[in-house]
Amino acid sequence: MLDIYTRLGTHCHDEVYTTVILTHEQRERGRLKLEGENGEEIRVFLERGKPLLVGEFLRSECGKTIQIVGAVEAVAHASCEDWVAFSKACYHLGNRHTKIQVGERWLRIKPDHVLEDMLHLLGLVVSHEEAVFIPESGAYSHGHSHH
Repeated sequence: MLDIYTRLGTHCHDEVYTTVILTHEQRERGRLKLEGENGEEIRVFLERGKPLLVGEFLRSECGKTIQIVGAVEAVAHASCEDWVAFSKACYHLGNRHTKIQVGERWLRIKPDHVLEDMLHLLGLVVSHEEAVFIPESGAYSHGHSHH
């Protein structure tokens, strides 16, 4: 069993001992009991409130390097050609504190028929797909504060 207390960031040249595949929800937790791709049990004890990143490296107490891989999960994909409609969609989703992954005139959210109907009414084409969900981390996620 590996115990993890240390984050190494997204750049590491050490040999990767094993990987763990995590959903977006799992990546938001600081305490996890997992199984590595090699079958070994892994317990993660990290600071709460700082989500794990896809591609991030962790170090076990015994010095082994573990890498985080994003799990493919169900998402609703919405897109349009109109920047104004796209901007309105992002505004309304943000106003509802919805986790959102943003691309160039496309976005992804976790499936939710009410939000999907709203996006459709705003002029976006909504489909369902399987993808790694990497939502925006938020404006204040880097430790900035008001003075």
